Amino acid sequence: MLVLDDQKSMRISLKLIGRCMISCIFVFLTQFALSIVPRFFAASSLLIQLPLSALLLLVLLGTGRCCRRFLGVYASAPAFVFFNLLFIWGVYIVILRKVISPLMGIVLNGEVVMLIIGLYSILSSDPGFVTSRSSCSDNHAEDSFSEDEAHFEGSFSSRRVRYCKSCKAYVKGFDHHCPAFGNCIGQKNHVLFMVLLIGFVITEASYIMDSFKFATKFQKMDETGQETSLSENLVISTMLFCLLQVLWQGVFLTWHIYCVCVNIRTDEWINWKKYPEFQIIIPTQPGLSSEGRRFRNPYNKGVFCNMKDFLASEE
Repeated sequence: MLVLDDQKSMRISLKLIGRCMISCIFVFLTQFALSIVPRFFAASSLLIQLPLSALLLLVLLGTGRCCRRFLGVYASAPAFVFFNLLFIWGVYIVILRKVISPLMGIVLNGEVVMLIIGLYSILSSDPGFVTSRSSCSDNHAEDSFSEDEAHFEGSFSSRRVRYCKSCKAYVKGFDHHCPAFGNCIGQKNHVLFMVLLIGFVITEASYIMDSFKFATKFQKMDETGQETSLSENLVISTMLFCLLQVLWQGVFLTWHIYCVCVNIRTDEWINWKKYPEFQIIIPTQPGLSSEGRRFRNPYNKGVFCNMKDFLASEE
């Protein structure tokens, strides 16, 4: 039995290492492919290069999905985030560090180190798994309001225990499963998730400011007819990559701040029709065959109290 367990652990470890290697390769392919944009569109403004970079990223994403579907090649999303962070940090150390102030360098280095610590922390964190319910079978768990679920509906807090299909477990305060961080976001790590998301936005914004100064300098040189080098193209392409990240992460962060202010989870907002406490039954009207349902949020106690509950949620 011990030998079988060791073999199983070895297979899992090798599978994880393989996915991390694929993620690393895909990061290098993605970043060097993005450097094509400033290489061949150096005379174009950043407003033109930005949508071109977004289009190229979509093509690369589609290619990755095709590889996964037809070739069975799987990557690791957390490893992809980690190696992208390392790649951008490497571009800073090798190229950007020489042209920015020491103070900005200290700030950027500190931000990246904190992000790496935060990634490890959220990847290994307990989002609030409810072990007494995680042993239910998958078929049993597909029904959100099975008999097991109904057993816990009497308590205010336990009503917010939801099932995650990715982790195949129940999570207290379940918001969503985050592939990028490789974990569920629940009551125990929701604050960490928000802090990490804000950290990514701030770090990427810092990198954008530093690389924009570099790009402006060499864009003027390009107007004189000098050909841009690979290092210059990498700085501009990583800046465009970070700018795209900030754009969608800013929207994502705004949404989560709104959810915190009104005390609702993403899963509850999307699937409110599955949860009775979010429904107001409208009596059947003449001419209608069935009664209607209207959304209500029973957990909204005002912005101040909602923020206080959120900050104390890990206790």
